[in-house]
Amino acid sequence: MIDLGRLRALHAVAQYGSVNRAAEVLGYTPSAVSQQLAKLERETRTTLVERQGRGIVLTDAARQLAATAARILELVEDAELTLEEQRGQAIGTLGIAAFPTAARGLLPPALARLIDGHEQLDVRVLETDPFEAVAAVNRGEIDIAIVHDWHNTPLGLPEGLSRVKLGVDPADVLVPATHRLAGKEFVRAEDLVGERWICQPAGSICYEWLVRTMRRAGVEPEVAYSVAEYQTQLAMLARGIGIGLLPRLGRGPVPDGVVVVPLQPAPSRRLYAVWRTTTSRRPAIAVTLATLKAAWPDRDTA
Repeated sequence: MIDLGRLRALHAVAQYGSVNRAAEVLGYTPSAVSQQLAKLERETRTTLVERQGRGIVLTDAARQLAATAARILELVEDAELTLEEQRGQAIGTLGIAAFPTAARGLLPPALARLIDGHEQLDVRVLETDPFEAVAAVNRGEIDIAIVHDWHNTPLGLPEGLSRVKLGVDPADVLVPATHRLAGKEFVRAEDLVGERWICQPAGSICYEWLVRTMRRAGVEPEVAYSVAEYQTQLAMLARGIGIGLLPRLGRGPVPDGVVVVPLQPAPSRRLYAVWRTTTSRRPAIAVTLATLKAAWPDRDTA
């Protein structure tokens, strides 16, 4: 009988294209994955991999077996879901991916409730960008992703994923206290012409939102400082460097020397929890979604 763990290793290599990437996803070392493939070759008496330069490629037989393995793994997952559904308890391992400010502003109280209320649930957390989090859920590496988008920068979901809205997170323009706009009651996009922005790196949702918003006002924003972490952005602002637009969730206290100026129309991002639709039957999914919604801070500043 073919070992299920070896089929899983083969399927991962076929899906991700390399032993190293498969090992990363499975939580193994590359040598452990290679050993699984070698054992599977002996077990099936079939050549499954061939050397190509410093890497390997799968043979046609391996690709056929990997396609069969995908169907087998789906059946195994369905069986596990059925058993957990019958027990009616939140048990097993559950992976949550979240972007940094959600990991800081939303996850701690939610995790505390999950850990205290469900001793048989082993929650694991991965901090990552929303785009990668959605991809990880779609690949089955993560169970739930906490993601966000903006009204003019919607986040699309692949077929087979579901989502529920957790809340709305307002954002403000932040400027050094010595800035020309520091005393304004509010500002509009056209007031920000010529400013040097501190913003998340290109390719992030926040970056795309900023570019689209300013272009709509006929302005090409100058992103002089590409900084992923909000706390670093705040430290730069406190030193009189640039201006930024920061959501409130997970932002923390605004340091001395930094002034919050509302932007009109007021921008906000929407936060969602995303999961694979087929896992909706799993009690752990239902419990975690309910806990995340209950943990959403019901106030303007998170």
